[in-house]
Amino acid sequence: MPAGDWSHFWRCLVHSSRIESLRAQRSAPSDDWERTFRQMVMFDLAKDMELGNFLSYYRNFAVPRLANTLARNGEIVARPMKRSYDTAIVIYELIANGLDSPRGQEMIALLNRVHRYVPGTPDDFRYVLLTLLVVPIRWTSSHAWRQPTETEVAAATRFFVELGQRMHIGDLPQTFTEAADILDRYESDNVEPSPAGRRLMDSTVRVLQATIPGLVRPLTRTLLSAMFDDDGLTDALGLPRRHGWSRAMLDMALAIRNWLVRHKPLPKEPRFIPGSSGSAVYPNGYELHDLGPANVMSPMDRDR
Repeated sequence: MPAGDWSHFWRCLVHSSRIESLRAQRSAPSDDWERTFRQMVMFDLAKDMELGNFLSYYRNFAVPRLANTLARNGEIVARPMKRSYDTAIVIYELIANGLDSPRGQEMIALLNRVHRYVPGTPDDFRYVLLTLLVVPIRWTSSHAWRQPTETEVAAATRFFVELGQRMHIGDLPQTFTEAADILDRYESDNVEPSPAGRRLMDSTVRVLQATIPGLVRPLTRTLLSAMFDDDGLTDALGLPRRHGWSRAMLDMALAIRNWLVRHKPLPKEPRFIPGSSGSAVYPNGYELHDLGPANVMSPMDRDR
């Protein structure tokens, strides 16, 4: 089929509002990186970036040193849903409002206060930051209704580099490829099973179960394995090995979803509205001082 015919065929398959936004994202100037990333996360690729964020959260449990720190703190085991949602809300607050906005500055101050009391090496902190970049981009590139554009990937990378600088994390990558290489090398050296990691995973599986239909809940662990698509990672997390049928089931479900999404108009409301999470944790919304784990901060810091 000639190139012009393919272009016409694509336009027939995808809603015009999505095509218009895609064009804008492709041509976005590099210095408009916060807006570009915000559009990607809140509108164009919202659901898949959210799924990628959940997968990045679980990934930390596969590193024994990180898992032991998190397990000793006790927040995840005692309040798995709150910890999971708080982690996501802090990042989405930063994306929605901007790193240097008043709400963004408050969230960065919270992150810095929390990490002041968390033991870890510079490589550990860099890895945790880079999971938030690399894992969602990789998931979206493989499974969303369209792949991220080069401008979107560059904007996402710039966002997390800027965040890392404000958190005083050193040796940050300048490109997504560099970030992915750092993450892969770290995981190759550090991912392995641990009792703490499996305990954390057991506690947080129910967070995911609360978001999926009841008929699918017994298959949560199997579906997670298919989503991770990495036997070393699933072994470390105490999940079952991926199966061909579970991978095929996931691929089919995503293909159907993506076909439906392409035909729908781009949402007019963002995926996230600051102060209104829509979750069981904060059914009436939240204030910024509601966020954050109490157990890793001093009482003075918790009241700030």
